[in-house]
Amino acid sequence: MLTERRYALPLQVLEPMELEAGVAALMLLNPTGGVVGGDRLHTEVRLGAGSHACLTTPSATRVYRSAGPTAVLTFRAALGPGARLEYVPDHLIPSPGARARQSTELVLAPGATALVLDAWSVGRPARGEAWDFAELDFALRVSDRDGPILRERACLGGRRFWDRLGGAEGHAYVATFAAVGAAGGGGAARGGGTGSDVAATAAARSDVATTGDAKSGAIDWMSLAQALAHAVSDRAGTAQVGISALGRGGVLARVLALSAPALLGVTDALWAASRGWLWDLPPLALRKL
Repeated sequence: MLTERRYALPLQVLEPMELEAGVAALMLLNPTGGVVGGDRLHTEVRLGAGSHACLTTPSATRVYRSAGPTAVLTFRAALGPGARLEYVPDHLIPSPGARARQSTELVLAPGATALVLDAWSVGRPARGEAWDFAELDFALRVSDRDGPILRERACLGGRRFWDRLGGAEGHAYVATFAAVGAAGGGGAARGGGTGSDVAATAAARSDVATTGDAKSGAIDWMSLAQALAHAVSDRAGTAQVGISALGRGGVLARVLALSAPALLGVTDALWAASRGWLWDLPPLALRKL
């Protein structure tokens, strides 16, 4: 159950939806229509032991032109022992001249697992707006009590230099998908009841905390990487996907897609396969138009 939900515009946390037993699903909404230069949007999430929450957005996020200040979007989640988090927001769309810095950080207690998606487009290529943004800065960090599991950062200027061989290679949509877990539990164990605590502010915050039960078990990340590769093996022609197991505690997938539907198809396949493999759960059907 949701134990606390706080927010301040222009961020809003909608009422939780029970789309699946034991999973608290919430939409994170920016009702203003987009992000502008100087916005500072911070979301903070706390999940209690054995809980399970899914956080998403109702649609893609537009970032508008800025004459100077950078928009800052941060997401931080702390997962209790055996907790499960699915953070699958829609992609970010930068307008010409946009400046944005986005940071996602997950801290995992023993036995906690998470699925996280970080996706963006090169602009609106159908309107001739591709690689015209001023600055995009993406950071993704995951750690547990033993130290870093995943840490990466990409700082891009709006130049078609990045569209060359070895870069986007003509693809308009880019994504990183990660399945991660801390030592001490996980596997295909179903969680128990769910309770959540959420709060959000513009230049302030948003919290989620949950409680329940979880079982422990070792995770064979190499086998998960192979399962994900099989799940997207039919996407040739519309997307390119590279998948590998991390040094410890996870699997990372890189996606280049030619269109938004192709991006959605690949990331949904990765998400569904990860849910089934890690937690023995079916795909979660989000209620989006």
